[in-house]
Amino acid sequence: MGKDLVAAAFSPHDRVVFRRKVRRCLDVLADMLGTVPFQADGPTAGLEIEINLVDADAAPAMRNAEVLADLGDPRFQPELGRFNLELNVPPRPLSGDGLGEFEQDILGALRGATECAGKDECRLVLVGMLPTLTQDHVVLANLSDNERFRALDAEIAGARGDDFRIDIHGAERLVTSSDTIAPEASCTSTQFHIQVAPDEFARYWNASQAIAGIQLALGANSPFLYGRRLWAETRIPFFEQATDARPDEFSAQGVRPRVWFGDRWIDSILDLYEENVRYFPPLLPELNEEDPVAVRDAGKIPHLYELRMHNGTVYRWNRPVYDVSGGRPHVRVENRVLPSGPTVADLVANAALYFGLVRRLAEDDPPIWSRLGFAAAEANFRAGARDGMEALLTWPGVGEVPVGTLMLDVLLPHAYAGLDLLGVCPTQRDRFLGIIEGRCRTGRNGATWQTTAVRAAEERGLDRPAALREMTQRYLDHQQTNEPVHTWPC
Repeated sequence: MGKDLVAAAFSPHDRVVFRRKVRRCLDVLADMLGTVPFQADGPTAGLEIEINLVDADAAPAMRNAEVLADLGDPRFQPELGRFNLELNVPPRPLSGDGLGEFEQDILGALRGATECAGKDECRLVLVGMLPTLTQDHVVLANLSDNERFRALDAEIAGARGDDFRIDIHGAERLVTSSDTIAPEASCTSTQFHIQVAPDEFARYWNASQAIAGIQLALGANSPFLYGRRLWAETRIPFFEQATDARPDEFSAQGVRPRVWFGDRWIDSILDLYEENVRYFPPLLPELNEEDPVAVRDAGKIPHLYELRMHNGTVYRWNRPVYDVSGGRPHVRVENRVLPSGPTVADLVANAALYFGLVRRLAEDDPPIWSRLGFAAAEANFRAGARDGMEALLTWPGVGEVPVGTLMLDVLLPHAYAGLDLLGVCPTQRDRFLGIIEGRCRTGRNGATWQTTAVRAAEERGLDRPAALREMTQRYLDHQQTNEPVHTWPC
C-alpha cells in the first residue's frame, strides 16, 4: 500500500483520461487471456504482514520512518499510520518445505526489524487491532509521510463530503466519527496471495469467498478497539465504515461500498475487473506513459498500470491481481480476510488452512459454490467476524453448526488433502494444521485469549485501560516464544 505517487493532485481531465485508459487496459487483458501464455507452473504463494509499533508502555509508537531508515530492508514498507509497517514476504512454491521456509523467513525478518526498533525504543506487535490504541492516536497528523496516503485521504474524504461515522454493536458498543481515513490505520492484517492459471482463477476466488467466514472465526484477533470490546474480529466492520466513501444518499440508493464482500459467484477474473469499471469511480487517477494497446501489438507484455492502480482502491476481501514478473504476466487471488498475528506460527497455520482448503475446494465436483448460496457465504463471513470461535456457520450437507465442529468433522480433512495436492511436506502439513485443530479443540484463538486475559485483569481490580495495557504486555511476551496462541496460559 505504500507506493508513492508521481502526482498527488488530479485534474478533471486526468480523471477522464484515466477512465478511458482503464477501459483500454481491460480490453487488452481480455484479449491477453485468450492469446498470451500466463505463468501457470502450479500455485505459487506469497504473504504480506502488517505490523504495529509500540513503546515501553505498549502504546502506539509513531516511529515507522525512523525504524525503516535504520532497517534499510526493502521487504519492509510504511503502512497508513506512523505506528504501522508492512512486511512483504517473497513468493515461493508451497511444495516441499515451503510453509516452513515461510515461517523461517518471517521470523528472520522480524528479528532484524525488532533489533532496529529497539534502537528507537519500540517493539513490534502482530495483532489485528492494537488494544491500547485510542482515538487520539489515529489523527491526520499521524499518517505516514507518504503522498499516496495523503492523496487517498483527500480523495475518500472529499467523495464522502461528511465525517466517517462508526457504529459497531458487539459485546459493547462503539459510536464515534472522524473527518479523515486515519482511523483505518487501526486495522492490521495478513494477506495471502495464491498465483493460479487464468482459467482456474474463478474457481479459486469462489472457493476463497466460500471459506472466508471460517477463516475469520478461527483466526479472529481483534476484539478490542478504543477501549471497547466489540466483535471477535472488529477489523471487519471498522474497516468497512472507516473508509466508506459513499455519501449517505448514495448508501441509501444501494451504491456499492469500496470495501466489499461482493454479491455473486464469478465465472472469470474479468467479472471482477468489469465490476470495478462499472461501479467504482477512480480515486487515484494517476496516468502512466504506457500505451497498453501499442505494447500488446508490439508483442510485448503490458503492465496495465491504470487497471492495477484502480483495482488497488477497491478493497474486496478477496481481490483479483494482475501483475508481470520476469517479463511474464500472471494472475493471483489476494486473500485479505485475516488479521495479523498472534504469532508467526499461528499466521503460517492460517496460511496452511487457506491454501489447503482453496486447493481442495477449487476442484470439488460439484463445486461448493453450486451448493452454498452466495448470501449464505456472506452471512458466514459476518458471523465468523462477529462471533469468532462461537460462530454458527452454514455448510452444505450439515446445515448450521459450530465452526469447531465444522472444521473437525468436515473441512480439516479437506485441508489435509489440499496440502497433499500441493505437495506440502507431511511434517509441515501436520504441524501447521495441528495448530488449527488445537484451536478447535480448546476453543481458543487470539480474540478469546485477549478477552479472557482482560476479564481476569478486571476481576483483580484493574480498570479497562490498565487491563488492556497489562494484557498487551503479556501478549508481546507470549508472541516472542512463537508458541501458538491456543497453548498460551490465561
